[in-house]
Amino acid sequence: MPKDQAFAVNVSSSEVAFRGMIWNVKRDVFEFAEQTLTREFIEHPGAVAVVALNEQGQVLLIRQYRHPVGELLWEIPAGLLDVDGESHENAARRELLEETGYLAETLEPLIEFFTTPGGSTEKIAIFLAKGLVLSDNRPPVDGEEADMLVEWVGFDDALAAVMSSKIKSPSVAVGIMAAALRGRA
Repeated sequence: MPKDQAFAVNVSSSEVAFRGMIWNVKRDVFEFAEQTLTREFIEHPGAVAVVALNEQGQVLLIRQYRHPVGELLWEIPAGLLDVDGESHENAARRELLEETGYLAETLEPLIEFFTTPGGSTEKIAIFLAKGLVLSDNRPPVDGEEADMLVEWVGFDDALAAVMSSKIKSPSVAVGIMAAALRGRA
């Protein structure tokens, strides 16, 4: 079975070319295949996402404005790994509560993936959540999350929307397809 593997190269220089609010752009000069190469890429803290399923066979989706693509995208609850020392599981529980108001009785790892490995270090860990209960303690939201729509959607409808490219965000596509292949375990 194929398996990705770590591979070290000789990096002769590395600098932050741009420092941003959430991520930086790095410029590395390194040796590869007897060549000196320069690459710029986004240095990202990583993220978590949650495929939340209820007993009625529905998945919890959010609709959020994404400025770079100029669209309201259907997504699964997700967020950055931006709290020092926080585990991936605790970050997933936090994001589920912040974005939807739900707590999960069970949360298990589903899949991990790099979003754009040719240009970013971003890796997303997706969890499968069940036993969902609406909490009375949802934190206040702002920014793009202030106008976010939260909706239960039939799992088969969500899968069909992913497969017909009506839903294009990578975390929801990977998460829904992984849950489908797992048999919505």
